[in-house]
Amino acid sequence: MNDVISRLSQLIEAVPQRLAVSETVLSNRPAPDKWSPKEILGHLCDSAVNNLARFINVQIVEQPFSVESYDQNQWALLQHYQQASIQDIVQLWIYLNKSIIRVISTIPEEKYDCMCKLSNGDTVSLQWLISDYLAHMEHHLRQISEDSI
Repeated sequence: MNDVISRLSQLIEAVPQRLAVSETVLSNRPAPDKWSPKEILGHLCDSAVNNLARFINVQIVEQPFSVESYDQNQWALLQHYQQASIQDIVQLWIYLNKSIIRVISTIPEEKYDCMCKLSNGDTVSLQWLISDYLAHMEHHLRQISEDSI
């Protein structure tokens, strides 16, 4: 888990510098049905909100913990990330991921084996869920920045 925490910390440092470009560039949608870089980062904020709750709840509810999905497109739309400033979105993303680091760095080791039932029926461990959160984030950050983040 130290590797995940270390990588999240690195990303918190690197991402704001990579996004130091114009609002116009970050607001550009590659297609009408595709998210702009601002909306992708906003989606990562929504992901952080949902996963932060999961990382806490899996430790306190009966197992297997049911991982509820959420309507990602509606969350991004109703958050109005396209109209928000990139600075506000970046700050939200930073604060949420600092909270995630704080939570996962204090999870007792035996809790990493807590079982989570995904919406597709698969059962995974909390440790897998946390690692998947990071992989999901890195996937979307590569979409935003052509440079390796």
